[in-house]
Amino acid sequence: MRILFIYPNLNHELIGYGDLGAIAEPLALEYLAASCVDLATEMELLDLRLHPNELNNRLTIFNPDVIAITGYSMHVMRIQEIAQLSRERLPSSKVVVGGHHATLLAEDFKIPEIDFIVVGEGTAPFAKLIKLFSDESENSSVPGVWKNTHSGWEFGGDQSELQLDQVAPPLRSLCIDDRSHYFIDWMKPIALMRTTVGCPYRCTFCSLWKMMDGYYYKREVDAVITELKEIKEPYVFLVDDEPFVNSKRMDVLADSIRESGIQKEYFSYCRIDTLLRNKSTLKKWVDIGLRRVFLGIEGITEDEIENYNKGLSIAQIEDGLKAARELGLKVFASFIVNPNYSKADFTRLSRFIERNRIDYPSFTILTPLPGTDDFIQQYDQITAWQSSHRPDWSKWDLQHLVVPSNLSPREFEKEYKNLRRNFRGAYEIHQRKAIAARDDLTLTI
Repeated sequence: MRILFIYPNLNHELIGYGDLGAIAEPLALEYLAASCVDLATEMELLDLRLHPNELNNRLTIFNPDVIAITGYSMHVMRIQEIAQLSRERLPSSKVVVGGHHATLLAEDFKIPEIDFIVVGEGTAPFAKLIKLFSDESENSSVPGVWKNTHSGWEFGGDQSELQLDQVAPPLRSLCIDDRSHYFIDWMKPIALMRTTVGCPYRCTFCSLWKMMDGYYYKREVDAVITELKEIKEPYVFLVDDEPFVNSKRMDVLADSIRESGIQKEYFSYCRIDTLLRNKSTLKKWVDIGLRRVFLGIEGITEDEIENYNKGLSIAQIEDGLKAARELGLKVFASFIVNPNYSKADFTRLSRFIERNRIDYPSFTILTPLPGTDDFIQQYDQITAWQSSHRPDWSKWDLQHLVVPSNLSPREFEKEYKNLRRNFRGAYEIHQRKAIAARDDLTLTI
């Protein structure tokens, strides 16, 4: 059985940070491949961000029996296009879709060209699907999978609880020829790694914690070390939603990395309050190679922080930024720009960033994401629609207004772009390093 895994590209470039600013390995697809390595005779991975014009050729030459596609909300319409093209070229192949959006809003993938939709953590149900295909018993149902039948879509029921340490490590060799091209800014080549799954916090704008029904799963330290030893890249991005919340575990992991003689440079997510509580743990990680932290600041007023349910204060945020500098960490800080912003609010945000000497500020527009209460409450206010009366998911890249704004759309866009002009010095350095990292790439988006 031949399986083709596809990671979609976007049909447009994100403002300042997208397919051209960072291309990270398709970790989810590598996990899927590892789950069925004993069931497939051949597997290939097509990363359309690197090879945007290769879809037709790969379908024709490889002639897969199964086509597996993943993606986020911003990829929905592109995934639909890929599924339709796959069906035209290979009508007997099975098309399977999964990922973040498929889990939270499977309805968008219930189209004739798609055969199965995997929801939730996909490794176990995908492996069961492949086993059924191999046994030619695909009429059986699989927990966690929607199946397209002659009588309509049928759901196989909920999955059993995730057993994280039973999940095989990602099959990184699947994209061996592409690995040197994966980067985040100047960190190249970079590998992604997860040591935990889920998040114990409940930020209103985020749906990631709902993906795992609010649970927080931790991998055994020995398993993490074993996988880390196999990673060839000098840079590693820890993609855990919140890895440092359990300081004792991260202390043990840092000690184990040191004892194992592993030499890497790390980039990781971290909450401000976690950093403040666990400065000694962060210091230990700095000593073994932690260089950058991604801090989700999001809001700069007490009202914003409260509305986002961040559980922080502005004083904590400023103390945390100072603590990060004292630890020698470079800060990649994210800020949410609310559609209700006035010109004064944009100015206030700029002054906050300047005052706190933030290395790399990152901006997203507050967007009602599937799975959040905002999505339910603001659905009727959405301004970006397809002719099919579904949201125009191509605008769900966190860089477009999709609900009404306080300023006119043109004024809002102007102010939003001006945020980068306000930090031209930092951004010029940032962009020069990012461009240098991708000099050997020629992309058509």
